[in-house]
This record gives sequence, structure tokens and C-alpha cells, in this order.
Amino acid sequence: MANRASLTPSLQAPTISSTNPSTASLLTPALLTLSSPPQAQVDINVVEYLLIEATRALADSARVAQSSKDAVEQAMRDAGWLPAPDAGKGETTAAAREAALGRLKDQVREEVERARRAKKEDDDEGAVRLRLENMGVQVGGNLAEKLCRDRQRFTDPLDSVKFLCKEIWPAVWDKQVDNLRTNHRGVYVLQDTSFRPLARLSSPFGSQEAIKRAKLHLAFPCGIIKGALARLGLNGMVTAEVNTLPQCTFQIKIPKSS
Repeated sequence: MANRASLTPSLQAPTISSTNPSTASLLTPALLTLSSPPQAQVDINVVEYLLIEATRALADSARVAQSSKDAVEQAMRDAGWLPAPDAGKGETTAAAREAALGRLKDQVREEVERARRAKKEDDDEGAVRLRLENMGVQVGGNLAEKLCRDRQRFTDPLDSVKFLCKEIWPAVWDKQVDNLRTNHRGVYVLQDTSFRPLARLSSPFGSQEAIKRAKLHLAFPCGIIKGALARLGLNGMVTAEVNTLPQCTFQIKIPKSS
């Protein structure tokens, strides 16, 4: 009898599911993942190590680019498409330089060669610094737009600099600026006693060599500061100084016209 009851169709109204079947069929796990993706976290230390290696990669890239440019210019001079360097301005050909060096004493020759290498290193470092700063300008500008999207426009340059210290600094380097000073005439000094991009820099040749390397790694942060201020309507000049790692000081000069 129980088996016959189980075979008899039920006369009760079918139970209506609380979820619309047609809607439920559309919400597949893959679609839910796309609409609400899981959060991915990146270790801040990994990013810091990446920036160090990115700086070295850009340095190599700048040297290769400069060498290629010099080779093309020399080829154009050899073909007669470009004039030779003006000797009146102190620019001589490679053969003339070699001849002049051959007539000098050994000590003078070493000094000239040392000065030439130093100038070449400065030129290469300047090219890398420019690339890093331009990258920072784009990053800082976009970040400033994101963080001040719901804020009213700053009317005082000091408020913009405070926004930089309290909002952009923690967003990028996970801490606020330790000290802010100004002369109220367009000069602002930002001091960070433990600047994260410099915390993991070192050199086997001593602290002075590490500080020398650190100056190149400050080009990207200077660009971030410059780009953020530019997006806030302030066109200023940003310089950085480091005397003891990982302490760093940034100086911002904003013209009164800004």
C-alpha cells in the first residue's frame, strides 16, 4: 500500500522555489568569479625588490640606446650626411683625442680618461633618471586623481602638499611623511626617516657607495611627487637628498604663479 501511494502523483500544488530557475542558470560560478573576483594580494617587499631590479634594467637600456644613437650619428658623419663636430667648441674627433692623449704624460692621461669616464657615467645616469622620473609622473598623476576623486579642489598649495603627505605617501609607501616644513613662500621640505625604497639598498663597497646608488633610486619617487602635484594644478620642481640610509629628504619648490 505504501508503494502504491508513492507511485500516485501528488495533487498538491508544486512548490515554487525562491530562486528563479532561469536567473539561477545564468549565475554560473565562472560568471560570479568575473563579477566579484577574489582579491589578490602582493607582498610589498616583492614590489620593492622589483623596483630595484627595474632601475638596473632601465640603466642597461639607457646605455644601449645611447650607444645605438652614437653609432648612427657616427655613421651619418662618415657618410657625409652630418657635419663633423665643431672644433671651436671643444669637440674633436676620436682620432684627434687619441693623438692629444698620446702626447700627454701618463699622469695627465689618466686624469683625462677618468674625467671622460665620469662624464659618460653622468650622461648615462641622467638618461636613466629621466626615464624613471617620467614613469613616476604618470603613476603619481593617476594615483592623485583616484585618491581625490570625491574631494573638493584644493585652493591652497599647502593643502595639496598635506594631501600628498597624508594620503599619497601611505598609499604608495605605507606610511605618512615624518616631518613637513615650509617657509610659506613656495618651498616645502618633506622628511622621511625610513623611506621604504631605500630600506633594502646596500653595497659591498661601503655606505658611501650605497648612498650614491640610492640617489638614482629617488628619481621614481620624485616623479610620483611631481606628477601628483601637477594633477592637482601645481607645477613645481622636486629634488631629493639622502645622507644616511634609509633617511631621505624631498624639497618641493612651487612658483607663486601656480
